[in-house]
Amino acid sequence: MIYNGKKVENIKIAYIGGGSRGWAWGLMSDLALADDISGEVALYDIDMKAALDNVIIGNKFNDAEGAKSKWSYYATETLEQALDGANFVVISILPGTFDEMESDVHEPEKYGIYQPVGDSTGPGGIIRALRTIPMMQVIADGVKKCCPLAWVINYTNPMTVSIKALYETFPEIRAFGCCHEVFGTQHLLATALGELRGIKVEDRREIKTEVIGVNHFTWITEAKYRDIDLFPVYRELVEKYGETGYYEGKDENWVNNVHRTTQQVKFDLFKRYGLIAAAGDRHLAEFCPGKWYLESPETVDRWGFGLTSVKWRKEGLAARLERSRRRVSGEDKITLSPTGEEGVAQIRALLGLEDLVTNVNIPNVGQISNLPLGAVVETNAVFRDSSLVPVMSGAVPTALKGLIDRIVCCQELVTEAAIKRDLELAYIAFIGDPLVTINHEKARELFNAMVKNTAKYLGEYNI
Repeated sequence: MIYNGKKVENIKIAYIGGGSRGWAWGLMSDLALADDISGEVALYDIDMKAALDNVIIGNKFNDAEGAKSKWSYYATETLEQALDGANFVVISILPGTFDEMESDVHEPEKYGIYQPVGDSTGPGGIIRALRTIPMMQVIADGVKKCCPLAWVINYTNPMTVSIKALYETFPEIRAFGCCHEVFGTQHLLATALGELRGIKVEDRREIKTEVIGVNHFTWITEAKYRDIDLFPVYRELVEKYGETGYYEGKDENWVNNVHRTTQQVKFDLFKRYGLIAAAGDRHLAEFCPGKWYLESPETVDRWGFGLTSVKWRKEGLAARLERSRRRVSGEDKITLSPTGEEGVAQIRALLGLEDLVTNVNIPNVGQISNLPLGAVVETNAVFRDSSLVPVMSGAVPTALKGLIDRIVCCQELVTEAAIKRDLELAYIAFIGDPLVTINHEKARELFNAMVKNTAKYLGEYNI
């Protein structure tokens, strides 16, 4: 890298999963809009054609209207080539295909277990973890060999076990996990402030929050807008809409939107615990005991959110593939717009161009005082020149601790099982998950079926 006044040039970013038709394009847009950094992006993907298509698309971002910086995109044949000399590594991979995810999400439905997402926890999240963790070990080994001082930014789910596997494989790695779920809750707080107090908030970043928990089951313990405590505002919102639900922009297509939510799970959890649950209802429901919000599709509907079918995901992939073709051919014009993600802001902060406080997933070194050291947790952290320091967030409130302890134990156990390639240990994690509400005989039957359905990606396990 070359520091040139208030700019940093010749940065190398290695993008693992560089054929992505979603996250990669978002990063390309955010990079092009940054006027104080520039360099190259090495794209590595097991689908070489997808990476090569993104080379064409990425380089077109340089010429888009409003571009403020230039980045050179190229594809590499090996992981090591992408990582060699990288300053930053971005991980955004799909562990397996949507065929495997179809089993993750829908096989449990045969046993009355419903998962709105199925990629972080529950039976689906656990089986997905068994596929993901060996891939993370390979990446961590590559970072250790090729760019040990690089900052590693992970977007892949299951987030918690992915970060844990990176550190278990290379303890000195400088890795953190990014998730935008807290951002949505900041937006909800900003909207509530406008509706209930008539105060317009221009940017959700103006909502300052203290967060504590684990990924997708993160909680806000303090929230302020300037000198205004937002907990009374949120309490009023819950009292007003707790039974009917709260939504923005509901129209005739709303009922068919898999991401629809009336925030009723959030509101119910606030009534129970007095804290603001800082993730989407689809995620939050999966971390609670299975009968609370996910007993049946009818229960899900009553709580005002939806189940995300893998059929919908496959249809979305087909649409993105077509969009990729059109972008490569030039039929679709490249336009720039900020994604709202903070990856580029984090890069800039780590380069010393600004300070940043935001939520991240990293191993616990005491930032949550009553959760195990080394377990991956989500709290705020301070980013500044070559430094990431977690904010000391205190203890998980006693009322919540039982729920979170169970989740942490399961996540720690499934990581250990995957690293040891021990399916029996993985089964113990499986039956301990809050969503697995069936007896041992049926749980074993389900586990065996799901392992069989994903066996293609479990070659190192003794199946």
